[in-house]
Amino acid sequence: MGRYRPPRKQGSCYITPEGEKALRAEVYQLWKIERPEVTAVVHEAAKNGDRSENGDYIYGKRRMREIDSRVRFLTKRLDSVEIVDRTPADKDIIYFGAWVTVEDEAESKQSYRIVGPDEFDLASNKLSMDSPLAKALLGKRVEDEILFKTPEGQRELYISEVWYEKS
Repeated sequence: MGRYRPPRKQGSCYITPEGEKALRAEVYQLWKIERPEVTAVVHEAAKNGDRSENGDYIYGKRRMREIDSRVRFLTKRLDSVEIVDRTPADKDIIYFGAWVTVEDEAESKQSYRIVGPDEFDLASNKLSMDSPLAKALLGKRVEDEILFKTPEGQRELYISEVWYEKS
């Protein structure tokens, strides 16, 4: 038996059209391409006899469980998310999907896009709307100052620019 892990808190149910497309592509990749390949390997390994010492069989079955679990999660998640594909009427206020440029005290600028929890990626400046920074940004305007908590303590930023991409 594995160790008990309490269920994770459900993330926000919003997603951009690009994020939804990426999740659907992942489901397709796993279900239509990767799973048939793993199934073929497991089938061939099962023909070899003793399965208890057959690495291809053991690891293939494990990978199939991982794929099935991920596909099940993604399918349920895609059924429950709401795709936000429209820009707001007031483009001066920060809403979901906005690109925001913030400055710190040293006048160092950083831009982020506020996206859903399923598509955040700090390497490409996509910030989850459930993060402390995004929560502090939502509903604010250009030239507002925000204060939010980080592991290092309180941090203050200045909002210098807000824009939305065309859908």
